[in-house]
Amino acid sequence: MAMGILGTALSGLTAFQRSLETTSNNISNANTEGYSRQRVELATRPEQFTGAGYIGNGVDVANITRSYDQFITNQLRSSTSTYNEVNSFYTLSSQIDNITADDATGLAPAMKSFFDSVDGVANDPTSISARQVMLTQAGSLTQQFNTMSARFSDMRKQVNDNLTSSIDEVNGYAKSLADLNVKIVADIGRSSGKQMPNELLDQRDALLTKIAEKTDVSFVDQSDGSINVFIGKGQPLVLGSYASTLSVQGSSTDVDHKQIVLNGQDISNQLSGGEIYGNLRFRDQVLDPAQQQLGLLATGIATEFNDIHKSGFDLSGPPAATGVDFFDLGSPAVQVQTTASNAGITANFVAPTSPTLSSTLGASYRLDVISTAPDVFTMTNLSDNTVTTPLGSTDLTDPPPAAAAVNGFNISFSGTLAIGDSFQISPSFNAAASFKVNPAITNPRQIAAAGAAGLPGDNSVALKLAALESKSPMNNGKSSFTQVYGNLVADVGSQTHAASVSKSAQETLLKQATGAKENISGVNLDEEAANLIKFQNSYQAAAKAVSVANSLFDTLIGAFR
Repeated sequence: MAMGILGTALSGLTAFQRSLETTSNNISNANTEGYSRQRVELATRPEQFTGAGYIGNGVDVANITRSYDQFITNQLRSSTSTYNEVNSFYTLSSQIDNITADDATGLAPAMKSFFDSVDGVANDPTSISARQVMLTQAGSLTQQFNTMSARFSDMRKQVNDNLTSSIDEVNGYAKSLADLNVKIVADIGRSSGKQMPNELLDQRDALLTKIAEKTDVSFVDQSDGSINVFIGKGQPLVLGSYASTLSVQGSSTDVDHKQIVLNGQDISNQLSGGEIYGNLRFRDQVLDPAQQQLGLLATGIATEFNDIHKSGFDLSGPPAATGVDFFDLGSPAVQVQTTASNAGITANFVAPTSPTLSSTLGASYRLDVISTAPDVFTMTNLSDNTVTTPLGSTDLTDPPPAAAAVNGFNISFSGTLAIGDSFQISPSFNAAASFKVNPAITNPRQIAAAGAAGLPGDNSVALKLAALESKSPMNNGKSSFTQVYGNLVADVGSQTHAASVSKSAQETLLKQATGAKENISGVNLDEEAANLIKFQNSYQAAAKAVSVANSLFDTLIGAFR
């Protein structure tokens, strides 16, 4: 009897000691990120049959489990990915919104001041001071275009740096996950699959959440306890003990347009969620369109202003000079994005010259190959979806009035084109960066305000120049220069506002998901303190049973002395 009491009491001592150790571990890790509360699962030992019935043999520690809910953890991971996407998108968009809408950095005040100075020349075409003011304001206007374009370039560099940093972190997390897979498989095998390495599983969940901050992530459990991890639309990141390596590379046509590459393939369009997608979405939906519109506006102003200015006469004579451009667009790099894999592309900017061109200018064009040998193309103006077809190679490479050159670019190919190859061309994408007053105009007397030679008081051309402020030469004759810029500001502002609303909503959902996980897996210090007292009392009671068994054993031995 004494031995039975001693055995059951000793089993209780061991069980409650494990319970105390686990409770102490919970308390110590109450503030450890990613830690899941653990508990000891106790199981009754098999009973022993006697003539008087079945007698218990004590307790065993069956398992030490963690408080965990797969559904809630997945919900938290999904909320984390979505919140980090909208938060990064909003943070970047708000910077562009501040640049474009602010009076100090925006273009609206500069355009107003410039056309006011043109009015000054129209009112007094013989005034050298008025002409000097016009040159000064023109320089300020072009400088504002240059500055805004530089700010956009800085934002692009920031996006590229963010992508590089995030990809480096994801690669590190992937390597750690692959290493954890090896350890988890070994530990599960050590216990024949009956016990789980709780802390390693917590570390794995924490790494998955870290990846979710960068991009959408999913996984598939394997029979050996490891997981295969996928990002985006099923792109493999970790397969057992193997971790893939992501990289950031410039596209074949634009080194500043970064792509996310996995195993030599561009997977940028396959990704969703997280900071990486938030940066890509900002670049593609806000930054690129804003820079395209800015370049288009610079091109439109230069085209319309130059066409009228070239028809006028200045005060530099006799003889009075004519045919001089007022603005110079320089030779900006043409942005090209392509799906072609076997064709090289060379694209050049062509300064538009037609007086009616600004109304049909597009921010971007899509060139589709519809036939080969000979090559035949369809060109779509993405600003108004007008289509020009069919086009041959000479329509794309010849100088004006070739079809492509009329729209601000020419393009030629090397290698082999295939039906279905597509090219998105933004000829004015970088035009704002090189926009300036014609360097040939060094004297205010060179401003062409008169409609005929030898009439210094003639202001007919100056009046036409001033009238451009209120005319609608852009977007098929529907928009003035101010309206084009206003649309740019409105587009950025509306997307920023929508992102702000989405961020607030996702922040609430993330807090709810975090709270739900904390309710399941978090350590409650009050509860653990109560458990500490409970297990301490249980341990002391079991120790007392050991003492009683010892006393009974001594009495039994003494009876035979």
